[in-house]
Amino acid sequence: MKYITRNLEHVVSQVTKEYPVVLVTGPRQVGKTTMLLKLMDGTNRGYVTLDDWNERNIAKTDPELFLQLHKPPILIDEVQYAPELFTYIKMHVDKTHEPGAFWLIGSQVFKLMKGVQESLAGRVAVLSLTSLSQAEICGGAMQPFTIDMDALTARKAERTEADTRDIFERIYRGSMPTIVSGANSNSQIFYSSYFSTYIERDVMELSDTIDSLKFFRFITAVAARCGQMLNTADIARDADINQIQAKSWLGILETLGIIFYLHPYSNNMLKRLVKTPKLYFYDTGLVCYLTKWSNAETLESGAMNGAILENYVVAEIMKTYLNCGKEPYLYYYRDKDAKEIDIVLEHDGVLNPMEIKKTSNPGTELIKVFNLLDKSSTPRSKGAVICMKPGLSAIDRDNYIVPIWMI
Repeated sequence: MKYITRNLEHVVSQVTKEYPVVLVTGPRQVGKTTMLLKLMDGTNRGYVTLDDWNERNIAKTDPELFLQLHKPPILIDEVQYAPELFTYIKMHVDKTHEPGAFWLIGSQVFKLMKGVQESLAGRVAVLSLTSLSQAEICGGAMQPFTIDMDALTARKAERTEADTRDIFERIYRGSMPTIVSGANSNSQIFYSSYFSTYIERDVMELSDTIDSLKFFRFITAVAARCGQMLNTADIARDADINQIQAKSWLGILETLGIIFYLHPYSNNMLKRLVKTPKLYFYDTGLVCYLTKWSNAETLESGAMNGAILENYVVAEIMKTYLNCGKEPYLYYYRDKDAKEIDIVLEHDGVLNPMEIKKTSNPGTELIKVFNLLDKSSTPRSKGAVICMKPGLSAIDRDNYIVPIWMI
C-alpha cells in the first residue's frame, strides 16, 4: 500500500524535541500508527500495542513493571485502554525530563480521554490526526485555511483543479487512507467492515449495554442530519431509543472522533442568538455509506447534496488546522429570525464569515447576511463564498469567491 505523506509529520518531529510526551489521537484507521512507525524508522524507539491483551493486562495491573519492560524512548499504541499508565509516565518524566521519551497513540479524542489531562498537564503535546485532507490526497503543502488573498493565491498554485463531479466523487469515496491509496477499491464494502470491526467494537468498550442493531439505526439517523442543528429528540425517535440514550451515544461518537460540532458564534453584543450546535462528520464517505447513496452521481443530484457538501467543506477546513497542530476557532451564526452564516472563523482578532454553496456563479445576495456580524465586538474582516466556481475570484473587494478544491 502506497504511503501518503501526512502534514502532521513535521509537527510531531518538532514537538518531540520540546515535550517529554507526544500524544496523537484520532479515529481508527486514519493512519496514526502508520505515520509514527514511519517516523521512528531507523531510530532506537521501541513499540508496544495495548491491543495485545497480555500487554494491556500488565499495563493496567502493574504499570511500573510495564514501563520496566518497555523503556523509553517508546511508542505505546491504544493507550486509552490503560489510563493507569499516565501517573507512572508522569513520575518518569518528572525524574528524567527527557524530551520525546513517550509517543502515545489513542483512538479517542483527547479532551474526552479519561486521566490524561490531570496526570500529564504541561508535559504532553496533544495532536489530532484526522482522515486525509484534500491537500494530503493531492500532495499539496498545507497551511490553516484563511481568507487572505496572498494565502489563497499560494494555495491555488499547489492544488489540482476539480469540477463538481470530481468534488462529489471525493465526498462519496471518503478520505480514509486505505481507500485513497487504492488498497480498498470499494468504499461501501470498506465502510461496512469499518463499522462492524472498529466502531462497534469501540462502542462496546465504552458501554457494554449497547445493542448493535439499535446503535446502527442511531448512527444512521445521525448521518441523515449532518450539517444540521442538533435535534436529539428527532434522532432518538428515528433510532427508537430515549433522549438520554441518544445524548450518551452522541458522546460516544464524539469520543471516537467520528463526529464534531460547530457551536453558534456569540458575544455579549449580539442578542437573540440560538444556542444549539450543528453536527458534522469528519469523514463524508461514512455518511454516504450510512445514508445509502449508491454512487457519487445520485448523491450529487439527491436531496442531501447541500448538507453533505457543507459537511465536506467544514470538515476540510477543520482538517487544515488540526493537521498543522492548531486549534480551529470555527463557529456558525444563526439568530432567532433564522438568518444564518454557515461558518464564522475567528482568528487574529477578526471574524471571517463564509457561505457554502453548490452554485458555480454566486451573486451579491449571498453576502448580505455577513453584515449581521457588524454588531459584534470583534471586527468583521474579509468574507468568502466557498462554491463550485472553477477559479479564485471576488464579488467585491471585501468578499472573495473560493473554489472548494482550493481548501
